[in-house]
Amino acid sequence: MKNIKYNFVLLSLLLLGIQACDESAILEEVPLDFASPENSYISFSDFNAAVYALYDQSREILSNGEHRPLDYIYGTDLGYNGANQLNVRFGSYKATLLPTSEVAEFHWQQYYKVISGANIILSRLEGATMTSEEKLSIEAKAKLFRGLSYRNLAHLYGGVPLELEEVSSPKTDYVRASRVEVYEQAASDLSFAAVNLPGIATVQDGEISNLAAYHILAEVYVSLEKWTDAIDAASMVIDDPNTALMTERFGSLSNEPGDVYWDLFRRYNQNRSVGNTEGIWVWQYEVDIPGGVISSSAKRGPQLERDHSPRPWSFIVRDPSGIAPFLPLGVSDYTGGRGIGRFRGTDHFNYGVWEYDWNDMRNSEYNFVRDVLFNNPESEWYGQKISEHMELFRQSLDDTIRYFYPYQSKVTTPGQHPAELYADPELKTLNSSTAGTTYSDQYHIRLAETYLLRAEAFLGNNQLTEAANDINIVRSRANAKLVLPSEVNIDYILDERMRELGVEEKRRLTLSRLGLLYERTNKYCNGRPDVTNFGVDVEPYHNLFPIPYTEIERNIGAELSQNPGYEAD
Repeated sequence: MKNIKYNFVLLSLLLLGIQACDESAILEEVPLDFASPENSYISFSDFNAAVYALYDQSREILSNGEHRPLDYIYGTDLGYNGANQLNVRFGSYKATLLPTSEVAEFHWQQYYKVISGANIILSRLEGATMTSEEKLSIEAKAKLFRGLSYRNLAHLYGGVPLELEEVSSPKTDYVRASRVEVYEQAASDLSFAAVNLPGIATVQDGEISNLAAYHILAEVYVSLEKWTDAIDAASMVIDDPNTALMTERFGSLSNEPGDVYWDLFRRYNQNRSVGNTEGIWVWQYEVDIPGGVISSSAKRGPQLERDHSPRPWSFIVRDPSGIAPFLPLGVSDYTGGRGIGRFRGTDHFNYGVWEYDWNDMRNSEYNFVRDVLFNNPESEWYGQKISEHMELFRQSLDDTIRYFYPYQSKVTTPGQHPAELYADPELKTLNSSTAGTTYSDQYHIRLAETYLLRAEAFLGNNQLTEAANDINIVRSRANAKLVLPSEVNIDYILDERMRELGVEEKRRLTLSRLGLLYERTNKYCNGRPDVTNFGVDVEPYHNLFPIPYTEIERNIGAELSQNPGYEAD
């Protein structure tokens, strides 16, 4: 017995000695009383929380606010800054788009934050206490967000550094991969996500599915000119039995005058839970709910109403009795809510693309507002149309550039603004200090775009009949004139995207990936006539954003080359 006790003591001392010599074990600290990377990536709920952060970061880049998400539409063939602001919102390319500008820095930094978050998730999967199915689900979600970020970076900047591992210490030797290499990495991530994410019929509203991954993958394949692969990926979305274009009236205001295209953008109508089979990925928004972003006491969330809707309450015209025919505040009606008339559509967007068929449903009085009723009950013109007195409302430049112009009703919610925003519930006037958000969930991917994306792939593959067929499926829903195969080219597809998607599309991404941002903007973007060169001083090198100077400056271990045209900035 004594020998057994002696051996046990000797073994214990030996083990203590081994541990005492293992300095790495002593120095390895795992915090127990606060969250850290060492203890925050353990369970399935831990990883899910990290994935939710990727959702939030991506929504912030692509949908929230009136500044950075709108970088994707200002100064394109879609519209321009009507507020005479040269150094912001692409009022002047040469003043707005510089290596030192917030525009260039924000999108670069935010997409790399998403990539960093995805890399941390992926690097810590091995040590997690999850089932193999749970790990696969988390890996697929992280790779979708990483693939989306690299796709968008390649569209905007061309070739960028590829980082696929968690970075735990300062790194100053990044080099740019080629644009093709970045697209190929995006395709690799998205292919994995497409195969391993759940089907769209099994996910919650707003949750990513295999079809969201296939849609984005199809666009990457188009960018790589892998036409057959792009057609196959888009077909996975289109042929899924759980997706279809909405062709009958539906949703919250389906008993009101309107049409099915109008229904797509009414409040509460964007998600599968209400029967919408067209939404593939929808950003979720709620009012005054934690995580819902939108607040009745502040301007938060998607600000398309504020920027794109006109501001008729600014007209100085009075009726014969000296009364303003428009109420002095924004109103929850077709006059544009609490718009400020800053994003003014180009003549091509407002008129040119509709010359092909003016009776297109998407150009109906419900969807493209071209005339409104005076809304001040005290005015003797109350209920009359502005068109009946149009000569009086075209006296100044701002009358037609900011105070009233054709605009898409999808950016506002007439009659459906949150009750908390009404300054006068009877008149439906809106609180001018907090209103201006687009108070509905927002499409990130819609099936109609998938059809147009596949049409682009068919065009690239010289299958003009198939391209026309896809376009005509979208046009048929709009009761529009059908296109002939001989009429299909990339300009027609871009015009059709404009008709169907309008301001919901991140137009700069589309034009930049095609290398057509300069050509289309130079051709169609009007700008203000009282500004030098109309403020539209776009040059061919603006097809790509500049690499932010801050990134070049801190990358002292290697050369992070600048895009052509920006070297002297």
